[in-house]
Amino acid sequence: MAKNIKTRAEDYSQWYLDVIKAAQLADYAPVRGCMVIRPEGFSIWEAMQRDLDRRFKETGHVNAYFPLLIPMSFMSREAQHVEGFAMECAVVTHHKLQQDGKGGLQAAGELEEPYIIRPTSETVIGHMYSQWIQSYRDLPVLINQWANVMRWELRTRLFLRTAEFLWQEGHTAHETAEEAEQETLRMLDVYASFVEEFMAMPVIKGPKTDSEKFPGAVTTYAIESLMQDGKALQNGTSHNLGQNFAKAFDIKFLGRDQKIEHCYTTSWGVSTRLIGSLIMMHSDDDGLVLPPRVAPNLVAIVPIFKTDEEKAKVAAYIEKIVAALCGDDEVAAAKNRLSSGDITRYFFDKHTGQGVLVDWRDNRPGDKQFHWEQRGVPFRIEVGPRDVDGSAMVVKKRLDRSKDVVKLENVSAAWLRGMCESVQAEMFEKARAYRDANTHRAESYDELKSILAGKGGFVRCFFQPDREAEAKIKEETKATVRCLPFDARGKTGQCIYSGKDGAPEALFAQAY
Repeated sequence: MAKNIKTRAEDYSQWYLDVIKAAQLADYAPVRGCMVIRPEGFSIWEAMQRDLDRRFKETGHVNAYFPLLIPMSFMSREAQHVEGFAMECAVVTHHKLQQDGKGGLQAAGELEEPYIIRPTSETVIGHMYSQWIQSYRDLPVLINQWANVMRWELRTRLFLRTAEFLWQEGHTAHETAEEAEQETLRMLDVYASFVEEFMAMPVIKGPKTDSEKFPGAVTTYAIESLMQDGKALQNGTSHNLGQNFAKAFDIKFLGRDQKIEHCYTTSWGVSTRLIGSLIMMHSDDDGLVLPPRVAPNLVAIVPIFKTDEEKAKVAAYIEKIVAALCGDDEVAAAKNRLSSGDITRYFFDKHTGQGVLVDWRDNRPGDKQFHWEQRGVPFRIEVGPRDVDGSAMVVKKRLDRSKDVVKLENVSAAWLRGMCESVQAEMFEKARAYRDANTHRAESYDELKSILAGKGGFVRCFFQPDREAEAKIKEETKATVRCLPFDARGKTGQCIYSGKDGAPEALFAQAY
C-alpha cells in the first residue's frame, strides 16, 4: 500500500488530493482558489482536447476565440442569467497601477464601465452573433472556443471546482426551434460517446429539472457518472437556450418568408472537471490509473542491472524492444531529442502524441516501478540480464497488477495496441459494473432517504419535478435530481414525494 496516499476507505477526500499530488498533476496556485496544472496533468487535458476537438469538427463545428472581459452591462440583459452567475463573478474596475507613496502599488484609472471576467460567454458571443447574422442564409452558426473562465467559488478542490478552470464552450445559432433542439441533443451524444469511449466512464443521459438547469436555458441536458464514493458528478451539459439570449442580444435574421425573426441558440461545454472525474472513477489506493486512450505514456520500461557491462547489454536489448514498438526511425530520432532527467521518451503514436518511456535514472528498480505506477502508466516492462538471455521481458499491467513474461518476437505496435484496447474495455466494464451495483430503486420518500443515508449511489424513483419539493429533499438528504434519465422515457408512476400519479422517473444522488 502506498504510504504517501490515504486509502479510499480511510479518507476519500484526502485520497483524491493525495493521488493528484503523487502523480504531480496539479498544485494550488498563489491566487485564491486557482490551480497550476502541471505538465503531467496538462498532457491529460491535451489528450481529451485533441479527441473532443476532432469530434466537434466532424459534426461541422469550427473554433474561434472571444474576449476574456465582458462589459458588466451585457450580464444584465438576460435576467435569469445574471441571477444565476452574479455571486460568482469577478469584476475588473481599474486599468492601471501607480505608486502609493509608501513603497507599494495601488489601483488607478477607474473604468467607466467595469468588466466581468467571463464566467461563461453567452453574452459576449450573443453580441457578436447579432452583428454577424443577417439572413437565414447565414445560419446555422456552429462555433466552439477553447478558453478559461472564472467563477468565484467559495469552496474549491483541484480539478473538480476551482475559481479558474479550462474548458470548451460551444455556441450555435439556428433558424428553427427544432434545429436548436437537434443540435442540443447531438452535442450531448458527442459528450456521452467521448466520455464512454475515450475515458472509459459510463454515463447516464437526460434533462435536468427546472431548478437544476443552466440560468437562461429552456432545457439543460446532462451526462452523469457515479464516483467510487457513491457520489455523482456531472461531466458535461448541453443547453437549449431557445430565443432567450437571441432576444436579449437582438440576434435576428431575415427569414425565408421575408420576415424578421429571432434565432434559436444553444450552448454546451465540458471542462477540466473531467480530469477529477477520471481520477475518482478509475484510480486506486496506490495512485492514478489511466485508461490507455487517455494516457500520455503507454509504457514505462524499467532497466535492471548492476554493472556497466550489464547496463550495456540491457540497453542494446531495450533498443530492440523500442524499435519493435515505435520503429527504427523513431529510435534514431529520439537520440537527437533532448531528454529530461535520464528518462528517454519515444513517440509510439505521433497523431495522439502518446509515448514509450525508458527510465535510466539512478534509482532502485522498485522506486522506478512505484513512480510510474503512481502516475497511472498502463503498462510497465522490466528488463534485466536474464530477460535478455531468454529473449523475453516481464510486462506488468497497472489496472490489476497482473504480469506476464512476453517473448521479444511477439512484441510489436499491434501487440501493444491490442493490450491497450483490452484494458480500455476492461476499465469501462469495471466502472459500469460498479455503477449498476450501486444503483438502487426507491418506492417511497422514506426509502429514498434511507438509501441516501446508508448505501448512497444512484437512486431511481418516480418523482414529479418541483422546485419547492427539490429544495426540501436537498435540505433533508443533501441529494438532488441529477437528471430524468432518457433510458426511462415513457415510464411513469406515483411520485414518492407528492403521491400524485403520472410522475416521470428521476435519478437522485448526492453530488460534487
